[in-house]
Amino acid sequence: MPYTPPIQDMMFVLRSVVGLERLPEHEALGKLDGDAVQSILEPASQLAADVLAPLNHAADKKGAVWKDGVVTTSPGFKEAYRQYCEGGWNSVVFAPEHGGQGLPWLVAFAVQEMWQGANMAFGLCPLLNQGAVEAIEAHASGELKAEYLEKMISGEWTGTMNLTEPQAGSDLAAVRTSAKPAGDGTYRIFGQKIFITYGEHDFTGNIIHLVLARLPDAPEGVKGISLFIVPKFLKDGARNDVQCTGIEHKLGIHGSPTCTMQFGDKGGAVGYLVGAANEGLKYMFTMMNNARLSVGLQGVAIAEAAYQKALEYAKERVQGVPLNKKGGPIAEHADIKRMLLSMAAQVEAGRALTYEAALHLDLAKQGDASAQAKVDLMTPLVKAWCTDMACDVASTGVQIHGGMGFIEETGAAQFYRDARILPIYEGTNGIQSADLVFRKILRDGGVALKSYLKEFDDVIAALKNAKGDDFEVISHNLSTAHADVSKAAAKLGELSKEDMDYAAAVSVPFLRALSGAAAGMMMARSALAAQAMLLEGGDHAFLQKKIITSRFYAEIYLPQASAHAASVLSSAKTIVSATF
Repeated sequence: MPYTPPIQDMMFVLRSVVGLERLPEHEALGKLDGDAVQSILEPASQLAADVLAPLNHAADKKGAVWKDGVVTTSPGFKEAYRQYCEGGWNSVVFAPEHGGQGLPWLVAFAVQEMWQGANMAFGLCPLLNQGAVEAIEAHASGELKAEYLEKMISGEWTGTMNLTEPQAGSDLAAVRTSAKPAGDGTYRIFGQKIFITYGEHDFTGNIIHLVLARLPDAPEGVKGISLFIVPKFLKDGARNDVQCTGIEHKLGIHGSPTCTMQFGDKGGAVGYLVGAANEGLKYMFTMMNNARLSVGLQGVAIAEAAYQKALEYAKERVQGVPLNKKGGPIAEHADIKRMLLSMAAQVEAGRALTYEAALHLDLAKQGDASAQAKVDLMTPLVKAWCTDMACDVASTGVQIHGGMGFIEETGAAQFYRDARILPIYEGTNGIQSADLVFRKILRDGGVALKSYLKEFDDVIAALKNAKGDDFEVISHNLSTAHADVSKAAAKLGELSKEDMDYAAAVSVPFLRALSGAAAGMMMARSALAAQAMLLEGGDHAFLQKKIITSRFYAEIYLPQASAHAASVLSSAKTIVSATF
């Protein structure tokens, strides 16, 4: 399906909303300016538009195929992966000492948005590999890093994350996969993992599985989990005792093989301990937190693709326009305009929110503790808000197509089906809400949250100094949402240990309130940047649209953030007392 990477929109956020000048200097390239970043994005856009996007709809119709333990990916995927690796795209963000380019996460997110928007089923392979590399780089021994990182960074090998088991979905305390010392420094892994993305495929000669398992003397629960590297092929070329026993038949992302992996049918799969014993969950969170931000980015990407398709259809589909006897494109209908504005505003808000988190990830890598605290706070916001948003936007795309949206040939339905996994994997959005409230707020007394809420003050002050009724509306609604969310946050801060059921009951509406307001703050920054550029003679049509979509977000979505905040104050008793 056609997809045009939105480079102008990306560069606007990078340059003027988030700010490339805030990035640390690159060791070899120095300060990255807009021209340097655009020179990276443009060839990436060609691969996304010309190679990956044309494979997307065909892969939906003919997904990956499993037979006798072997997975054959969708037609064209293997060749596209080779082009992707030959272009150096797999190594963009990784350390130069292991063959990476060392570029910032902020730039990498813009590049990765293109892969996910063009073909999310394809993009899942490098996404999971990225997290595996992060975990090995952060926690493995020098020997394991030397063995695996260079080939995983080049793309010669790929990595996976093996957490989930049939009896242990999100409850990792229930993991039963076992690891037994072999007496030679290695371990033998026994067990089954499910829902393993690209656990088997034909892209590469080796697949490096990161597996959670329990040692014989491990404590019970999550404190007794260790992390192991389990390669498909061993150093001597022998096949390890790990097999794909089948792939799932899914609602969407048909081109991505979702595998059941069996370890240890023939004496035990050889595994190598990563870091210290019983510290596996902590290590795996390195991988999961990386993936959660990337899944939020997937939400932005697939929402952008759905918006592009709906906009194209609305401009071409001719129908009688209400109150006008002349026929014309449905893009002239007021309600279609409303839906298109809703799609555009949410996509732009999600992109700015996600890129802001990526910038602070870069700052945190330089040792900035406050930046790390902000990334930790923003991760559940980005993951949950952007993925819920993607489902809403993709559904609106189907609606704009009308009956044709319900017909698979148009392609609108694929975005809807593909997007539906996003609020589920890498920790459901309910888990993200619990993580936000219990780990990121109540654990430290809300220090990071209070600091984040203070950021609104400067934006609101700038809005009040801006001229025009657009900014009056944005200022009023952002101020109201900020006040309402602050009240909800104060309510959470008053809770005692005996009130944790209350906190759990309102964690989802609180996340929606905070993330909706946070996205509104980013849209306000977008409007302010657009106004400043207009005064300097910038692209009038493009920049005026930024102000319009920012006002629309303020009018429609900031009141929803306030409504979610109100439910934090009122709905807990109803939820806790309910029985089923």
